[in-house]
Order: sequence, then C-alpha cells, then structure tokens
Amino acid sequence: MKWFKRLLIAFFSLSLLGVAAITAAYFYVLPDLPDVNSLKTVQLQTPLRIYSRDGKLISQFGEKRRIPVEYDDVPAQLINAVLDTEDARFFEHRGIDPIGIIRAATILITTGKKSQGASTITQQVARGFFLSNEKTYIRKIKEIFLALKIEKTLTKKEILALYLNRSFLGNRAYGVGAAAQVYYGKELHQLTLPEMAMIAGLPQAPSAANPIRNPERAIARRNWVLSRMLEKRNITQAEYEEAINSPSTAKYHGAEIDLYAPYISEMARDYMIQKYGVEAAYTNGYNVYTTISSDLQLMAQESLRDNVFAYDQRHGYRGPEAQLWTEMPLTQDEITNKLRQISPMQGIIPAAVMSVNGQQAQVLDSDGKLITLEWKGLKWARKFISDKRQGLPPKQAADILSAGQQVWIRNNGQHWQLSQIPSVSSATVSLEPHDGAIRALVGGFSFSQSQFNRVTQAKRQLGSNIKPFIYAAALEKDYTLATLINNAPINKPDTRQGTAWRPKNSPDIYGGPTRLRVGLAQSINVMSVRAMRHAGLDNTIKELVKFGFDPNDLPRNESLALGSPSVTPLQVATAFNVFANGGYLVEPYFIDHVTDGYDNMIEQTIPAIACEKPQEINTQEIDVEDPFAAMAEELSQPIEAQASSTEVIENEDEFNASTVTTTKEDNICSNPNARFAKKVISEQTAFLITEALKSVIWGGGDWSKGTGWNGTAWRAAKLIKRHDIAGKTGTTNESRDTWFSGFNPTLTSTFWVGFDDHGRQLGRSSWMANGEPDQISGAEAGAKTAGPGWNDFMNKALAGTPEYPVVPPKGIVSARIDLATGKLTRKTDHTTEFEYFVEGTEPKEYVTETPQNGDIFIDNVAEDLFQ
Repeated sequence: MKWFKRLLIAFFSLSLLGVAAITAAYFYVLPDLPDVNSLKTVQLQTPLRIYSRDGKLISQFGEKRRIPVEYDDVPAQLINAVLDTEDARFFEHRGIDPIGIIRAATILITTGKKSQGASTITQQVARGFFLSNEKTYIRKIKEIFLALKIEKTLTKKEILALYLNRSFLGNRAYGVGAAAQVYYGKELHQLTLPEMAMIAGLPQAPSAANPIRNPERAIARRNWVLSRMLEKRNITQAEYEEAINSPSTAKYHGAEIDLYAPYISEMARDYMIQKYGVEAAYTNGYNVYTTISSDLQLMAQESLRDNVFAYDQRHGYRGPEAQLWTEMPLTQDEITNKLRQISPMQGIIPAAVMSVNGQQAQVLDSDGKLITLEWKGLKWARKFISDKRQGLPPKQAADILSAGQQVWIRNNGQHWQLSQIPSVSSATVSLEPHDGAIRALVGGFSFSQSQFNRVTQAKRQLGSNIKPFIYAAALEKDYTLATLINNAPINKPDTRQGTAWRPKNSPDIYGGPTRLRVGLAQSINVMSVRAMRHAGLDNTIKELVKFGFDPNDLPRNESLALGSPSVTPLQVATAFNVFANGGYLVEPYFIDHVTDGYDNMIEQTIPAIACEKPQEINTQEIDVEDPFAAMAEELSQPIEAQASSTEVIENEDEFNASTVTTTKEDNICSNPNARFAKKVISEQTAFLITEALKSVIWGGGDWSKGTGWNGTAWRAAKLIKRHDIAGKTGTTNESRDTWFSGFNPTLTSTFWVGFDDHGRQLGRSSWMANGEPDQISGAEAGAKTAGPGWNDFMNKALAGTPEYPVVPPKGIVSARIDLATGKLTRKTDHTTEFEYFVEGTEPKEYVTETPQNGDIFIDNVAEDLFQ
C-alpha cells in the first residue's frame, strides 16, 4: 500500500507538473499566437489571368501557379491518397493525434529512425500559414496550440481545402489544382489513380520526389502512397497492381493558353498594375475579360503577318542568317544543337541548307527533319539591293542558296518556302462601331521581336487617311457630294510653314472641276486643300478635334489637308468609327469586366453608346455620381485605349441593380440608364461621307459607256465583293507611312505599315517575270501596302454575315445629276446618276447642253509634301 500510495502521488504530481508545464507553455507563447480567424478570409495567392471576350485564356501573370478548388470538387480518391499518406486519422482527432505521436515516438526510440512524422494536416496548415519551418521545440509548441485553435474555428473540410490549395508541389505549382495542370495538363476530375497518387506524394518532398526532375524516386514515392491506400482498403489489390505497374506520364505543361495575343494581354496587365498595384495584381487571382473576339484576333494576326511577308518578299532576299560550315560539314547532331539555340518567330523556323540541286534545296530543321524546298518556294528570292531596287529573278536554287548556310523557312499553308525575318513593321486594330469595344488588336509583327505597341504608342503621319475628315468639315459647312472643286494646280501658296508650299497631285495630273465624291474616292490632293480652304483652317481643326484627334497634333497650316499630323492607329480607327455609327464619338475600351478568384464581379465597364438619348431623360437631374451618367470628358482630349470616359462599375451590387447590355439588338438605345456618347457630326454628314468612301472601293460611272472610274482601293472590291464596305487609303510623303482604314456597320478596322525608323522609305518593287499574275509592283502606297492586309482581314471577318442595305437617314434625299457639272438633269443615260443630298442642299439649276468651263490650268507648280 505504501508503494501504491507513493506511485499514486508521483503520478498525480507528474500530471500536475505536466498540466502546469503545458499551461506555462501556453501562456508563454500566447502573445505570439496569431488570430486563426484570419483563415476564414484567407486570400490564396493566385495569378492574374487575361481572357478574351469569349472566355479564351490569353495570358497568365504571377510567380505562383495556383488553381483554387472547392473541397467538393476534389475527387474522393485524391482525398484518400492525401489522408492515407499524411494523416489517416484526420477526421477523428482534434488537431493533434496522440496515437500518431506515440507511434512515431516508439519507432524513433526502438529503431533510432524517424520513419513517421507526427504532424497532422491541421498542424501543417498552422505551420504553413503562420509559422516558419525551423526545427525548434518552441515552434512545435506553437504549432500544437495553433492546431487546436484552428480545429475550433474551421470545419474539417475547410481545413483540408486550405491544405489542398496551399501546399507547394514543385514547378511553381501550389495546390492540387495547379499540380494537375502543370504535370499532366488536366483538371482534377480527369486524373487517373496513379496520377492522383503521384500528386499526393509530393507535399513532403516536392523537389526530391518531383516526377519531372527525378522520375525514379517519384515513382517509388507514388507506389508507397498506393501501398498506403491498399493498406487502408481504399483501393483493391487489382487496382494497386495495375497502378504500380503504370509508367510515369508527367511532363511540364505551361499555362493552357488558348489565344496568343500578347499586345492586348500586356495592355490588360499594365491596366491592372496601375489600378491595383503590382502585388495585388499578380497574387489576388483576378480574371480580366477583355473585349477581344478570339476569332477576329486570329484573323487579324494572320492577315497582318501574311501582308508583312508579302511586302518583304517582293523587295527581295537579304541572304542567309549565318554560315554554319564551309568545307567540312557538321554532323546532324551538331547542326540540330546549333539550330535549337535559335528561337523561331511567327511561324518562321531556323534550318540548315544541306544540299542544292537544280531548282530545289534540302534543308534540315532543329528536329532533325529533312525538308525539300521546291522551286515555288524559292523563286521569289531575287537579291535585295535596296528598298527601291531588287536584283534579277533567280533561275536555279544555286543562285540563292549554298550548303552550310543557316536560313529561315516557313510553311505558308500550301508548301514550305524560304523565308526571312521582316524588317518592316505593321499594326492593326478593329473596333465595334456602336460602343468602341476593341475586337482585335495587333501591335506589331512579333511581340518577341519588339514589345512596342504600335497601335497605342506609335504616332505616324496620317497621309490621305485624313481626307474624309477634311471633306466632312466642308460638308458640315455647305458643300455637297456633287459640288465641283477645281482639280487644278494651286497657284496661291501657303506661307505659314515659312516656305512657299504648293501642293500637287500624285500622279501629277489635273482634270479640271471635279465632283467632291470623285475627289475623295480618287484622293485628289489639290481638291482636299481647296475643300479645307472653303471650310477654313480654324474651323477644320475644330471639326477634327470632334473626331477625337488631339489639337496639339494638328499643325496650323495647309499641310493638314494632306495628312501631316502624326497620330496612332487607335486614334484613326476611333475617328473612322464616327462615320460607321452615324456621327457619334465612342471612345475605345478593351476591358469588359474583371472578377476575383471566385468569379465575383468586381469591375464592369459600361461604355457610352452611339444612340440618341431618349427624350424623357432630363440630363439636369442625373446624379453626377451615377455610374451611368453621360460622359463628362471634353472632346479635345486625345483618344486612348480604356479612356477615362468609359465608366467602370467597381461594386457588384451596384452593377446588378441595373443591368445594361451593349447591343442594339437588345434595344439599349431605349434604356434610360444607358450612357450615351456625344454626337459630333450630323447623321446626314456621316452618311454622305460613308457613301463617298464606298466609291473609294467601288468607283463609279459606266465602264461600258466610257464613263467608268476607279477609286484608289479598287482591289478591295475584287476580294470582298460586298457593297456595305467603305474605306480610305493613306500614303505619306516618300511612302514612309501607309494606311488603310475602313468599316461596315458592324466593324471598323485600320491597318498601318511602315518602318519603325521614321526616316526609312517603304520604297518600290519591280515586276517579276516569274512572279504571280496578281503580284504587286511599283511604288509602295496605302492601296498596295496596307490595303491588302485590310482587304484580307475584312473578307474573313465579314464572311457569312449579311450585307447591310443602304438606308438613308431622315433628312437625306436623292436627285439625278449630270456627272460633268453636278447639276440637275432630266437625262437618264450614262452621263447621269442619282446622288444623295441633305434635304434643301440639292442643286436647284438644271444642266444646259453646253456647260461653260473656265480656264482651270495654272503652270509653274512646286513639289508637294504629301501624296
């Protein structure tokens, strides 16, 4: 009894001592214990993702790859694999597992080896969120107390979900969702049993047991996980045998990019950083849905690329990139190793010339594949001499290539051909007319070659692309499409530039009094200058500002009429949109909406739309804080993407309170909560300029009767073959910049082609006897250099869509006029046609049989600045 009493006293003493020690330890670490309630609102670091309007992933930014998943979305067998491996009694213990601790201690004492860990998943969550990985007793004590607190604060499922989403699993993958994508390119529900076991084995050794870096050790770890699942009876013996005998299929998978559109993704990334800061933008899991249409974006990229290749080829071959060997050929392995060090670009891949024979050559690519270049892929490669000169056409492959050269090749969709990296630049942007949404944007030939976004950053001289706006100013005053403007040399110079500047036509031909429609369609320089003189320089500048041009970019001299201002392609497309939508300035935007990592709406763009405001709306009573209030920005502000007058709703409840769509089909124009764009020109003027711009493409007159004439963009008519398209060419002095801008009622697009070096001319190309029948030659110009890209894109973009009929707006009338004089006529033959007029401005006088013509020719003209 004495020994029993002593043992009992000792037991209680030790128990009290233990309780006291635990209590003391608790109060000692209590000040350092964080508030575990923060786990209820924990923000997992997830990357920024950029999407197209139709949900295609464009890009992903952020150091950590994480795809948050809900507990209920994790396959049961993956949960079993994790629990059987890490914490089999997870759903039974209260945060710490005494049985597991005793078992681990026993094994350590008896074997001297730490073969089993004693940390529960809850303890690992506590350590991962609040503690470091240092191996100290005080850290372990904190971990235990935190685990107990976590178990009281969160449910088991919530704890396990945090663990599954936060664990580092190698290769920048955090959480099982990201691991499934990184290692297998799959979503969780697509994983096989061996793949689930592989992922479940990673948390303890994400580097050492990595299936990509160390596949043998990873398979051993996987098989151990499977043995634990078998031991816990979560899989059958047959499933176990099949799984352990399966090979590892893991390989690195990058982010599953559905649409490669780097220029727009960079714009979206910059927008998010400017608005939310670098850390929040990259880690808060924002999803940015742009206005880009994936189909149109792909079409724009292809059209721009093919157009740049076409220009580059007709100017000649600049020779091989390098000489890999001369006398002693390299081995195939040596060649492929050298080629693999060279990055491909926009479908152009490096290759080595192995042999040349007759009119063909054999080349080796970086994969060790021999490719034969037939003559149809070689014959274009006459020698490049300068931007204005090319050598004679080659007759055989030896005139172009020799063995040992490193060259570039590409597959043009029909056959392999010799290629080269173009030095010319290009850009294109497409907008939706009624609200300014950017549907396609390509800022250059190759983002890897240059990250400079020429759509938004490059200011280039506008050339004849400015003429529709000059004529719009004249129409807004009192001109009509039938007004005769003297197409004759200008004798009175403009001296505001400090020199006597006398513009002339290109070509230097003059036809006397010519109707305004023809002058615009044929881009006649002196007529544009005279039209601006009629409207007045100051008034013309005011009109140009209405179209969104920055007044600081507009020179106060007559070179303005021929396109001397330097502007961005986005500004040009925005201005042409005014004609496409009936007279409204709608500012471009590229962010449709932004959601957080759980798809909650945090931002929604509500653009101003091209509609008349309903009469019942009293603008004086609109609250200035109303997110749908009318735009307040002055017209003199320069147009920039995602301009400030595009309202942004940053509160989901506020947005949902008044649903607004942005399609005319949904009758948005009648929605009193919609935002309405500023009307900057009359609907009638927009209609008349549009009709004249159709003549740029379709020309006019009757060819069978000898009165037919072409507009400068006649190539578009041959390709697109629809009458609801309108456009304008543009070429600057010495062809340094070329443009084509145009639209139909559903899409406005601008193409620009030029060199990044402003001083370099686009030059000219000579006719090739062995070239294609429809080849382009002569001096580069808007119709021949930028136009083909626009034609190809619009032909693809509008394919399958209905052609819109001509519907004149209220206040427009038509009258039959005489083609020579623009006066009314009673004739109905080929010398006449119907013309549109604003009601009240139609001619009042009928043509006489012998119209009087004055002396229209003036000699001694000087060189002009612009074509």
